[in-house]
Amino acid sequence: MKIVVCIKQVPDTTEIKLDPVKGTLIREGVPSIMNPDDKGGLELALQLKDKFGAHVTVLTMGPMQADAILREAFAMGADRAILLSDRKFAGADTLATSNTIAGALRALSFDLVITGRQAIDGDTAQVGPQVAEHLDLPQITYVEQVEYNGNNLLTVRKATEEGYQQLEVELPCVLTVLASANKARYMSVRGIVEAFDREIEVWNYDHIEVDEDKLGLNGSPTRVAKSFSKGLKAAGQTFEVTPAEAVDIIINNLKEKFII
Repeated sequence: MKIVVCIKQVPDTTEIKLDPVKGTLIREGVPSIMNPDDKGGLELALQLKDKFGAHVTVLTMGPMQADAILREAFAMGADRAILLSDRKFAGADTLATSNTIAGALRALSFDLVITGRQAIDGDTAQVGPQVAEHLDLPQITYVEQVEYNGNNLLTVRKATEEGYQQLEVELPCVLTVLASANKARYMSVRGIVEAFDREIEVWNYDHIEVDEDKLGLNGSPTRVAKSFSKGLKAAGQTFEVTPAEAVDIIINNLKEKFII
């Protein structure tokens, strides 16, 4: 089995701050990490490698410093790493990003594509499904468990708001995985050392077959006008009253706010 795992380097959202004037994220000085859902997907791929001898390729799009998460993936057990980096890819929204990734995947041989459910810096959950559409492949999202019959069939448990669904899908296909699906393994000391001796393949626009007008800022139909922090709520009040008195207080407050 040949597996490609799409991963992304994201800012640690616990350290994020916003520029009060521009309304944009301040990324300088903010540590970068592998997106948690992507790490759950990578762990799933590595488990399939442990059981069935799968070959695992990790693929990311970003600036050259994104090679840090690819080396982390090497240290965890990935076999091959590809970095999509070109100024023509810059400024991409989810559609342009998925066009770029799909273009790279068309140049690779694979049985299974795994992505995280969503990235914590955007929370759109769109790129994985869009990649599947570009490649005309079946997809299952919100994956939390996978069983493989060793031939051509996956049995997948998909999380839903009501519980879960048990589905079967034939390879090749695309899965988007939850971070909670797997506890990612630790990098070994040997793996960390050897990761810095491994080759990371850098692919640019010439490596993929996608129209340039579908990439980067020019290929992005959406724009982020402004980002801002959620406003703080005023301190609440605590009342020690009977249920009947509580009803009167609630009704009076609703009337004051012209809700009723």
